[in-house]
Amino acid sequence: MKQKSVSIVFIIILLLSMLSGCGAQAYSVQTGETFLFTDSSGRQVQIPSEITRIAPSGAVATMILATIAPEYMVSVSNSPSSSQYQYLPQNLMKLPTTGQLYGSKSTINLEALLNANPQVIIDLGDAKEGIDKDMDQLQKQTGIPTIFIQGDLAHMAEAYRQLGKLLSGKTRRGEDIATFMDHTIAMAMLNKEKIRNQEPISVMYATGTSGLNTNAEGSVQSQVLDLIGVKNAIVVSDISNKGGGNTISMEQLYLFDPDIILFTTGSVYEKVGNEPVWSRLHAVQQDRYYEIPGLPYNWMSNPPSMNMILGIYWMGNLIYPDLYSYDMEDKTKEIYKLFWNYDMSSEEAESLLYNSTEKRMRQGEIQ
Repeated sequence: MKQKSVSIVFIIILLLSMLSGCGAQAYSVQTGETFLFTDSSGRQVQIPSEITRIAPSGAVATMILATIAPEYMVSVSNSPSSSQYQYLPQNLMKLPTTGQLYGSKSTINLEALLNANPQVIIDLGDAKEGIDKDMDQLQKQTGIPTIFIQGDLAHMAEAYRQLGKLLSGKTRRGEDIATFMDHTIAMAMLNKEKIRNQEPISVMYATGTSGLNTNAEGSVQSQVLDLIGVKNAIVVSDISNKGGGNTISMEQLYLFDPDIILFTTGSVYEKVGNEPVWSRLHAVQQDRYYEIPGLPYNWMSNPPSMNMILGIYWMGNLIYPDLYSYDMEDKTKEIYKLFWNYDMSSEEAESLLYNSTEKRMRQGEIQ
């Protein structure tokens, strides 16, 4: 009953956002050279009507802004790693880093923000408690208009539409990405309804190097699992929404015994098949454990941003191939072109997905 209620709420949110145009979360009123913009926290902020210089407040904002207007960015939260370089817009590599407002430890660098000279500071992501006060404080400290646009999975398409309207010349770009997201989420919700009466498949989303950190049921980081309609195998009382999630013991994992385990890049994926302590698990015995593609960002979350769209296609195709019936290599190339304007070769797509597909499907390996 709980899963059905969540599905209904998700569907209502999506339909309302698609029908309302700019939606209930934010709107703007033009007054000459500026806009009076009401952001997703209900704050009214005067911002320029022509915006071509923007600074993100953190990692999620950096990721989303880099897909819609990388040339307008004057800073990034953190410098991309060398492994990310080939996929991301090249100007991002040269931008100053300004840290992030949220996280286990706030690293926001006010001096660097001021030196970057943005017209607007933009925060994107889930609606945190007290975010209106946080935005007011950052705006007061910098003297720069600061806005929040809700950008969790349910509101992400609308966030792109809002950004398209706010940023000069980006209406079409924002709408193109938003339309793709609307289609993706509608597809996932429809497929979720089709499996509603089936016995749910239990999935563990493992994080960290040990494989014993996990994004448990109800966490922000596990939104893709909820949308696909699988059962999150890990249920704890003290849910953590941090990228590393909750830490469990191997004894707890034996009790949860998931049908499928998804490991992040750099975890114990390569070792578990040969380790007795892991071989007791149903997922390992059945060769149903996989490595989540991680470039340029983890496809499932960490942080939860537009990368989750890739996670929907990948995980759906992996677990329910009859419902998500497409060539995942082709879909990967399509999305990388849409998000980052990156022309991925078939060889690159195959390599990226190599540890992320059914082992029996790999030529020359398990028969």
